[in-house]
This record gives sequence, structure tokens and C-alpha cells, in this order.
Amino acid sequence: MPIVHVYVFKEFSEEAKRKTIEGITKVFTDMGIPIEAIEVIIHEIPMENWGIGGRQANEKLKHIKVP
Repeated sequence: MPIVHVYVFKEFSEEAKRKTIEGITKVFTDMGIPIEAIEVIIHEIPMENWGIGGRQANEKLKHIKVP
């Protein structure tokens, strides 16, 4: 059954991770997949290890608040 991998910045809050897991799970349960069969794995990546448009995310997105 579905195993969903989600990559987020390490700064992602516990509440944001919980909401992400719940939301993704709901999408699959709405499709008729049993809740026990759904796995969501969150991978936390430091912003300095994430590149966006040729720049590190911590520089490119410094004006954005991570949830």
C-alpha cells in the first residue's frame, strides 16, 4: 500500500509535520485505502543543504517563515 516520502526543511514545526501526515493520510483514505495501510515518512533536510535556483534555501528563502 502507499508509502509517501515528504521532504521538508529541518525547521518544519512538529505541528506542521502532524498536519502534513494527517492531510496526506486523508487523501488516501478518501480514495478507499485502509488507514492502517498508509505510511508517511518525513525527511528533514537542513535549509543550507537544499538548493533552489542555484542558491541555498536558507539564503533564497530567508524572508519566508517555515511553518
